[in-house]
Amino acid sequence: MDRYSKSGVNLKLARSVKARLPLLLRNATRPEVLGGVGAFGGLFRARFDGYREPVLVASMDGVGTKLRIAVEMKRHDTVGQDLVNHCCNDIAVMGADPLFFLDYIGTGKLKKHVFEEIVAGLAKGCAKAGVALLGGETAQMPGFYANGDYDLVGTMIGVVDRRVILDGSRVRAGDVVVGLASTGLHTNGYSLAREVLFRRLRLRVSSRPHELGGASLGEALLKVHRNYHPLLALLRRKNVLIHAAAHITGGGFEENIVRVLPPDCSVRIQHGAWKIPPIFKFIQNMGGISDAEMCRVFNMGIGMAFIAPGGSVAAICLAAARFKIPACTIGVVVKGKPSVLFDRLDPETRL
Repeated sequence: MDRYSKSGVNLKLARSVKARLPLLLRNATRPEVLGGVGAFGGLFRARFDGYREPVLVASMDGVGTKLRIAVEMKRHDTVGQDLVNHCCNDIAVMGADPLFFLDYIGTGKLKKHVFEEIVAGLAKGCAKAGVALLGGETAQMPGFYANGDYDLVGTMIGVVDRRVILDGSRVRAGDVVVGLASTGLHTNGYSLAREVLFRRLRLRVSSRPHELGGASLGEALLKVHRNYHPLLALLRRKNVLIHAAAHITGGGFEENIVRVLPPDCSVRIQHGAWKIPPIFKFIQNMGGISDAEMCRVFNMGIGMAFIAPGGSVAAICLAAARFKIPACTIGVVVKGKPSVLFDRLDPETRL
């Protein structure tokens, strides 16, 4: 064994797992991709047929401490999908179509089965989204990560025609906010969730609280982040008017919806207009967390919000149903400084 291997970096294993990449990535490609996997850089032919003035849109993000749940569950095939879908949503809300994706995996000691599960998840997410997994980096850094831990980060590149960029400038008082259901926590709020569930309550990922209807905590927490781009793309093809879209991630409703409001508009959210999934109620009740903090940290069951004229609502909900995404009106745009306010309703209208 050479000195580098003794230090904890296994180059032979790295070569072995990388040799399987063409097989793992065979469906995560597009016609614009030139060359194969393994070059110093990925090649993507920039042909934007159908775009008058193509503008590239880029987004980078991670999965956060949801990775800790994956490690404890010994299941690593979902977090790659989470990452792709999260990044896809971040550019979709600007009206962009995703083109290609790049990933970074950092770990202390490379484990073949973990690496292959992660990459398989990335490839699955990209294939479903019509995105090319153009390249990535895997770094072995012994002594930097605890045993079994890893980090996962990705960058998505997409394109949008400049004339149809969703930047919030079209939002007007009287517009409505349509909420689209999340699958669960998606990729935000896991530090607080873990503090409540695993440190304070001393539960395990295998625990099955009756409040979750038979699912284990690990299963509930690992539900894959939903990709809303196909819905947005369908609405654009059908010429359904949308003035803005907000991906409800870290910062909840307040910090994300505000990002797409013009200077003279505010949003009032009707808290109670949709059914909050059991996992959120369980975390709140067990942790004694206020409504305000829950809405700042978690998506509370709404993964994306569209701001649109009232006349678009029926078409949005009908299109969402085609993707089996529950949707309903959850708020309204009013005059005021950019902010998100909550009106509590009796829980009669449910998502």
